Amino acid sequence: MSAPTLRTLAKTLGLSRTTISDALRGSPRVKAETVRRVREAAKAAGYVHNPLTGAVMSQLRRSRGQQFRGVLAALEIVEPERGAHAVRYNEAVLKGISDRASELGFKMERFELGPGPDGMRLNRLNTILHTRNIQGLVLLPASGLPDLSGLSWERYTAVYADLFIKNPPLHCVCMDHYRSMVMLLRELHTRGYRRPGLFMEIAIDERLQYRWEGAFLAVQKYLPNITEVPALRSRNISREDFVPWFRKYKPDVVLGHFPAAIEWMRSAGARVPKTHGFVCLNSLRPTTEPCAALDFQPGQIGARAAELVIGQLLHNELGIPVQPSLTTIPARFIEGPTLRAATTGG
Repeated sequence: MSAPTLRTLAKTLGLSRTTISDALRGSPRVKAETVRRVREAAKAAGYVHNPLTGAVMSQLRRSRGQQFRGVLAALEIVEPERGAHAVRYNEAVLKGISDRASELGFKMERFELGPGPDGMRLNRLNTILHTRNIQGLVLLPASGLPDLSGLSWERYTAVYADLFIKNPPLHCVCMDHYRSMVMLLRELHTRGYRRPGLFMEIAIDERLQYRWEGAFLAVQKYLPNITEVPALRSRNISREDFVPWFRKYKPDVVLGHFPAAIEWMRSAGARVPKTHGFVCLNSLRPTTEPCAALDFQPGQIGARAAELVIGQLLHNELGIPVQPSLTTIPARFIEGPTLRAATTGG
């Protein structure tokens, strides 16, 4: 017995193939009762609708046969107070999505969401995506917990390019903060540092579910000959917080997100890198001088997010996942003049 097709469904139901196609993708042009009848018949016949078919055929007609498989929507929430480093990060994620999507036969289109003249409301986005039959979405990192529950999720499949999203719960791709901190501390240990110190704003620590601090505290207990230095946590890290902590606990290498700490260390008597070291935990943070840092590899994160979304599309996996997953990519260590060279001793 041959597999059911749009043609066989149309013949059985006495409808046109266009009506069958529109009903299967929930087009508002088709009456609700007809949509229900078509979907029930398709299910009974074992017909599996491929959400890419319409987009592919439409684009093929426009491109005169050039290879094309679909469109991915990159969704970015407009945040006027976003720092320059966050803007650069999202641009790198976008490039990773676009490059990898292109390699796999997809085009990426960017949509901005949020208040103000540059932002789009969810209902408007929903209409555009549905009209253009775009069903694969990648949500870019946003501060706080973004809420996209207002979209018609039965039509879409999506990945969030960050650690966690609740509304709705989606598959996520992000940098592996825990593994990266473990890697970094081991690298510093090989260079002879024995009193690593971590400083961090509480909001960053909480947003990442304490992964930086958790790894830092764990590794301090198990690397040989390490002196445990309490982490400095503050709502807003400043010289006034940092210098007393630095003088009291005397870390020989400092890890944190703010390269301004290099000058704070010098003001407290440190000679970097001769007597003390520094590593910035985010290479995109603004700095007045070169320093050792961790590269979050946002391009790789974007590429992996694109791969996951495309894989779900090709398997016709639409809707909110039953069991959201987290894919992580380790950071890349960037050498810098704020650390001494590795030693051969233990």
